[in-house]
Amino acid sequence: MLRDCLATEMPMRGARWAGATAVLLLLLLWTGCGQTYRPVATPILPNPPNPGFAHYVITISDNGPDEAGSTTRIDTSGDSNVGVAQMGLSPVHAALLPNATRAFVANSGDATVSAYLPTLITTIATISLPAGSVPVFVHTTENATVYVANSGNNTVSAINTAQDVVTNQIPVGVNPVALAETPNGLQLYVANQGNNGTGGSVSSINTIDRTVNPPIANSAWISPVWAVARSDSQRVYVLDGGSGSVSAINTASDTVVGTVSVGIGANFMLYDSSRNRLYVTNPSTATGANPDGQSLSIIDASSDALTVLANVSFAPSTAVNAPCPAGCTPVSVAALPDGSRAYVASYVTSTCAGVPCIVSQVTVISALTNTISSEIALGSANIDLTNPTGCSTARFRLSTVASADSSRVYVAECDAGSTGIIATAANNSPGDNYGPDTLIVNMPAPLSAFPIPASNPGGAPPPQNPVFVLASP
Repeated sequence: MLRDCLATEMPMRGARWAGATAVLLLLLLWTGCGQTYRPVATPILPNPPNPGFAHYVITISDNGPDEAGSTTRIDTSGDSNVGVAQMGLSPVHAALLPNATRAFVANSGDATVSAYLPTLITTIATISLPAGSVPVFVHTTENATVYVANSGNNTVSAINTAQDVVTNQIPVGVNPVALAETPNGLQLYVANQGNNGTGGSVSSINTIDRTVNPPIANSAWISPVWAVARSDSQRVYVLDGGSGSVSAINTASDTVVGTVSVGIGANFMLYDSSRNRLYVTNPSTATGANPDGQSLSIIDASSDALTVLANVSFAPSTAVNAPCPAGCTPVSVAALPDGSRAYVASYVTSTCAGVPCIVSQVTVISALTNTISSEIALGSANIDLTNPTGCSTARFRLSTVASADSSRVYVAECDAGSTGIIATAANNSPGDNYGPDTLIVNMPAPLSAFPIPASNPGGAPPPQNPVFVLASP
């Protein structure tokens, strides 16, 4: 009996000792984890998509009065030409829908608007406007409607973007040349430049029913040439080249609530939403009677006082930091969405090897100090005399825009027949090093229908004339 009990007890004690030993070993391992290497499985995430792949610019080029112009899409990533689309006669201005699904181009030479999907350039719709319209400006903050300023018949056309048809012809003032719709899509303002002794005006349109509001009173308006809306939709700013002033309009009452002088002849204005500022270029010659000529005015738009923060002169100067010692003509300006810098495109006419030429540059303005930080030479080009309705009369001899990701600035150079691409950040890649704000390439426009130059028999025709550039959201 005792033998049987011992025979049973000994295996049981062995099992208990084995279990206790196992527990002890596990405890020792657990207490030593803080000092013992343990492999950790770290998930490997794929590289995030380059934001440049989603951004692009479109350059509009003129091909003379008798041949169809074109648009060129340039991708921000890779700085590559990814497609050329044929437009109508003498394209001059363009706009993208806020969702970037369609581009609309005003063809002033044949009273049409070309509409297409930027990623599908083989299918282009042509929207006919009334004869004599002369469309010169396209704008919208809506996806369903695009508005076109027709300087020829003093109207604004409303185009249904789903059907590509004109739904309304809205009568406005004499010679409408620019549009500004509030971001909330409720009101559209029209800068009517006037002509033939007829004074200019500003029209206000209700976008809901396309009715025109009572005239906006302002005795200072002589020839309004530009308009922009503030990001909160509460103010619209109108640039009047005749009086040399910028006026703020309260959109709730359609009354002028502030005015500031920028010099007679000012003709382009950009609103920078990142810093709530206005940039105004004045290409007219600086004189004692017009000291603000050949300048860039930087204006605080946060209040109706419209305080001038700085006035950068492009007039002849002996100053060390003068952007143009011999004087030059500022034409357009772009501001980086990140709020760090503004870029002013300017030029001076000269003679190169005995031939009239244009020398272009971009002046970089620090948005923090409102002072010049650098100059970027775009080079020289012979003045294009082949296209009589091209560069010499183009509204934008140099048109500039910043990409949505702030990595590039583009300059459509009419006489040079190309689009200059400026990298705003340094590149340290082996074999391709450059510093910030460097011109990295001039992308040629499509070949034109102009005659082959006699100086280059057997060569190719000259390129078309880029007259405007716009960036995708």
